[in-house]
Amino acid sequence: MIRVRDHQDKAAFAALFRHFAPRVKGFLMKSGAGATLAEECAQDVMATLWQKAHLFDPARASVATWVFTIARNRRIDALRKARRPEPEELDWGPEPEPDQAEVMETQEETERLGRALAGLPERQRSLIERAFYGELSHSEIAAETGLPLGTIKSRIRLALDKLRHEMM
Repeated sequence: MIRVRDHQDKAAFAALFRHFAPRVKGFLMKSGAGATLAEECAQDVMATLWQKAHLFDPARASVATWVFTIARNRRIDALRKARRPEPEELDWGPEPEPDQAEVMETQEETERLGRALAGLPERQRSLIERAFYGELSHSEIAAETGLPLGTIKSRIRLALDKLRHEMM
């Protein structure tokens, strides 16, 4: 994994693929996914492994832990997507032009949020950024940072309370 992360080594990735792809597919099938969904998710997991190799940190998690965490999250995403009904009617055509007052209000609110985020303690701000901008779950953040899950949840909750107070 280090060779993939540091040198984009295709041979090392091929070895990781041969090792993990069948195991990820089996893991997903044991978790209740059908063969087709498990195959698609396993392919997606391995593509993510290649694309996000730069994020791997052996001090925070083993390769197997990292890969199977990605697999679990992909399966959850696939299940959520499957449960989401398709909209019956899609609106076509150009969107109406937004009201300029709304645009200004949105810009001001965005600036206020930026200032409020900047005012958070670094430990809270970095967790908020990972959760909302990085779209990571609390468990993924805990795996990346090595912090206990309860600490992650507490810091995010405190940060959100501070942001809510600042935005009122």
